[in-house]
Amino acid sequence: MDVAPWVWIVTVAIILAMLAVDYVGHVRTPHTPTLKESALWSAAYVAVAVVFGVIVWIVWGGTYGGEYFAGYITEKSLSVDNLFVFVLIMTSFRVPREHQQRVLLIGITIALVLRTVFIVAGAAIIANFAWVFYLFGAFLIWTAIAQARSGTGHDEEWNENGVLRLTRRLFPTTDTYVGSKMTTKIDGRRYITPMLIVMVAIGSADLLFAVDSIPAIFGLTQETYLVFAANAFSLLGLRQLYFLVDGLLDRLVFLNYGLAAILGFIGIKLVIHALHTNELPFINGGQHVEAIPEISTAVSLTFIIVVLAITTVASLARDRHDRRAKIAVGESSKTE
Repeated sequence: MDVAPWVWIVTVAIILAMLAVDYVGHVRTPHTPTLKESALWSAAYVAVAVVFGVIVWIVWGGTYGGEYFAGYITEKSLSVDNLFVFVLIMTSFRVPREHQQRVLLIGITIALVLRTVFIVAGAAIIANFAWVFYLFGAFLIWTAIAQARSGTGHDEEWNENGVLRLTRRLFPTTDTYVGSKMTTKIDGRRYITPMLIVMVAIGSADLLFAVDSIPAIFGLTQETYLVFAANAFSLLGLRQLYFLVDGLLDRLVFLNYGLAAILGFIGIKLVIHALHTNELPFINGGQHVEAIPEISTAVSLTFIIVVLAITTVASLARDRHDRRAKIAVGESSKTE
């Protein structure tokens, strides 16, 4: 895929413009977005991502267009899992509802910068060490197994990671929020506020999610441009998605199983690709192993969409059944 430098510049400019709209138009005045506002802006961000994918399809062909859409849908579905952690972080830090937009936006901006570093590093490693696909594939399969074992439950407590603990240790911190300020002066001494701490928490937590999402998307496309774009567009819509599905997250009871299936599928796809490009002397004498055909982009995209559809429908059906059961139990207890 031949991407001219000016195309990179235009793409980055579009992403920066989208961030600017958020910073200037949405979080400048602290407020809690309505469901309608969140839905409209979520739809707008998805529309931008889809239009970008259509342009890729037209300019570079269906193969790359399919790879982009497969990567974007995968990253978007994995980002929903991130939202569970975001809710826990917001709850743990007791972030005022009207300031949560600002926290999410700055945290997502931090994550976007750090993920870009990950993507560049990953692309460089892949270009020079083809055997890394074995590691990526094995890691995703292991992650899929761990995801499936976690079942339908999600952690109800969130524990601070090392980045956050180090931040607290290095800088004096106030006990309470000071409006939306990230730092404040007390008796001539500069303190950071919980607002900055929670932004670091959101950004660093998302970075941990990137450990499995970046290898996953490299399993769908090795084009750095597509990996970057899919990650950027999936992250930029997270703020609106958070407020849109805030009350619906607990209803996606089978999400872990769906994500486990997708990660496991991509892990297997990576291992097969590694066998086709094999250069390791202790595997088939350093020769390529092509007994198993590579999984096409069309098959990958179809599998991801079908799994997400089944997961969503099954989750909502299970939630509806559980709610009816609770109502029935409540009504029977009243008659006794």
